[in-house]
Amino acid sequence: MATIVRTEKRKRGIFGTLVWWVFLAFNGFMGLFSGLFIYHSTGASSPGSVDPAVAVVATGIGASFLLSLWLTGSLILGLVVALTRGKTVMIERVVD
Repeated sequence: MATIVRTEKRKRGIFGTLVWWVFLAFNGFMGLFSGLFIYHSTGASSPGSVDPAVAVVATGIGASFLLSLWLTGSLILGLVVALTRGKTVMIERVVD
């Protein structure tokens, strides 16, 4: 006896696919940039002659700004990605 299996998929258009790749590239770039920022601000790249208290405060401000920029960009791009999901397509296949 044959059984029909139906699955629901959403197919993105060209614009939706482009937005998806921009979203992934943005998050990858921000992850890489924040890693480089943390590496540089911890003094691993070169020791400086800056007061440690000033360095801690400056690192905190920079990290907070970077995190808020990443969060805001991800939320906006994620909303656009969700809105460009595309039409629902039903796929039917027969399983013996």
